[in-house]
Amino acid sequence: MTKKYKFPAIAPLSNYFFCNSTDCPVVYFNEQGQTFITNELKVPVYQKDEGLQVPVCYCFNWTRDRILQQMQQTNHSTPESSIRTHIQAGRCGCQVNNPQGSCCLANIRAFI
Repeated sequence: MTKKYKFPAIAPLSNYFFCNSTDCPVVYFNEQGQTFITNELKVPVYQKDEGLQVPVCYCFNWTRDRILQQMQQTNHSTPESSIRTHIQAGRCGCQVNNPQGSCCLANIRAFI
């Protein structure tokens, strides 16, 4: 059975902000008090979900699990250099793919 999402209406003239606090269920909010919480989103949010399958990099599918496996297999980490290569080739879409709306490299560095 497909999960159905019930989304609050997005106010098109509103500016939305991202809440990166790990202990808060709010992901997006605006100045009018509208909020979007974690269970209202289609994708898990790195800052809000500690699961191993949650993407740290949404554009290139670097999950916590994939990063840890890669580090165990090679004894070093290559996600950052891989992501940088993709960025230089113009294949990054963090502003759209990453729930925080910005580059994931800081999240990759923090996790590693």
